[in-house]
Amino acid sequence: MTDSNRPVQHAPSCDDDYQPDTLSVDAAWDRILQDITPVRGVERLPTRAALGRILAEDIHSTVNVPNSDNSAMDGYALRSGDLPTEGDTRLRVVGTVLAGHPYDQPLLPGECLRIMTGAPMPAGADTVIPQEKVERQDDLIRIDSAHRAGQDVRAAGEDLAIGDRVLAAGSRVGVAELGMLGSLGLVEVSCRRRIRVAYFSTGDELRSAGSALRPGDVYDSNRYTLHAVLTELGVEATDMGVVPDEPAAMEQAFADAAGFADAILTSGGVSVGEADFVKDIMRRLGEVGFWKIAMRPGRPLAFGKIGRARFFGMPGNPVSVVATWCQFVKPALRHLMGQTIRRPLSFRVRAAHDLRKRRGRTEFQRGILERSADGELLVRTTGGQGSGILSSVSLANCFIVLPHDADSAAAGEFVEVQPFHGVMG
Repeated sequence: MTDSNRPVQHAPSCDDDYQPDTLSVDAAWDRILQDITPVRGVERLPTRAALGRILAEDIHSTVNVPNSDNSAMDGYALRSGDLPTEGDTRLRVVGTVLAGHPYDQPLLPGECLRIMTGAPMPAGADTVIPQEKVERQDDLIRIDSAHRAGQDVRAAGEDLAIGDRVLAAGSRVGVAELGMLGSLGLVEVSCRRRIRVAYFSTGDELRSAGSALRPGDVYDSNRYTLHAVLTELGVEATDMGVVPDEPAAMEQAFADAAGFADAILTSGGVSVGEADFVKDIMRRLGEVGFWKIAMRPGRPLAFGKIGRARFFGMPGNPVSVVATWCQFVKPALRHLMGQTIRRPLSFRVRAAHDLRKRRGRTEFQRGILERSADGELLVRTTGGQGSGILSSVSLANCFIVLPHDADSAAAGEFVEVQPFHGVMG
C-alpha cells in the first residue's frame, strides 16, 4: 500500500521519455565490460568436444598444412622447364599420382604424370596443367604456351606453417575453427570452463505453459527466449521458474542463485513499483552498478553483483528482453566466458520510409532488411514498435539503430542496421 500523503515516485519503463540520470548505451557497455573478469577454470577437452567452447590457450601449428607440395587440380604434373614459350609441345605420360600415394621416381625432362587433386607433387615437377587444358592421345599430351611455371600447385605450409599461431586464446571454436584444429591433428585442447547461468521471471500474473490462464494472466515467454539464447551460447543454464512479486521470495531466489551461478538473469521486477524493493534486495545481498539506460526498448536494465555472481535485471516486456540480451547481456556473458568480444556488426543502408525517434536515447527498432527492385539494400520497420509486441522480433531480421543524439530519420536517409545473425544467438 502507498501512503496517501507520500508522493508516488515513478520509476522507468521501457517506453518512458528520456531522463537525464540514465546512462548512454556506450557508457553502459563500457561499465559492464570493465566490471567483468573472465572465469579462470580451464578444462582439457577432446577436440570434437570443444565445439562452441572458448580456447584457454593460443594454438600453434606443429605441422605444415599442407605437409608437402600438392596438386590443386586434376590434371598433369610436369617440369616448368618443359613449358613451351610459344606454339605447343608434347610430353610423355609415365604414370599416375593419387592422393596419399607419392610417386617414388624423379620426373625427367619431357615426362609428365597424370595427377589428382591433393596428390603430392613428384620430385622434379613444379607445375600442374588442368586436364581440360590438355589434349591427350595414348601416352602423349599436347600443351600450348598459355601456362605459367608453378600454376595450380599448393605449396607446403601455404595454409599454415610450423610455428604459426592458428587460433588465439579467447577464440570461440566454431565450425571453421574446429576444422582448423582437426587439420593440425590435435587430439585435445584447453578450454575455459562453461559458465553457470541462473535465470527466472518475476510477476504474479505470469503462468508457465500448460497452466490455465485466469483473467489478467499471461504466459511467460521470456524464459523460453532466455532458454533459447543461453542454449545457443553454450552455457550451463538453470531455469528457476517464476518468482512471485514478493520481496522475501525474490530475496531467497537471488540468494539461491548466487550460491552456484556465475551470472543471474531475471526478467521483470525492475520497473515502476517493483524497482525499489529489487534495488533494496540487491543492496542487502550485493551491489547495484546501474539500473537505467537511455535506450528503447530496454531502459530499465539493472546491472550489479550478488556475491560473486553478476546480475542482469532485464525488463519484463518481451521485446525489451531481446534488445537488452543482444546489446548487453550476450556480450557480457561472452566476456565472462573468456571470449574476445567486439561490438555487434553494423552497416548503413537507406530507410525505406520515415522513422520516428526522440532525441536523447538510442533506439533499436525492429527492421526488415531487403533488396529493392533495382538491387539496393533498404530497411523498413516491422510495424508497431511497442516493447510488448514480440511478433516484431519474429518478423524482423535486423535492428535499426537510431543513435542517442539523432532525431527522426526521413525516407531515403542512411541509417545503421545490425543484422540479427550474429547478435541474437
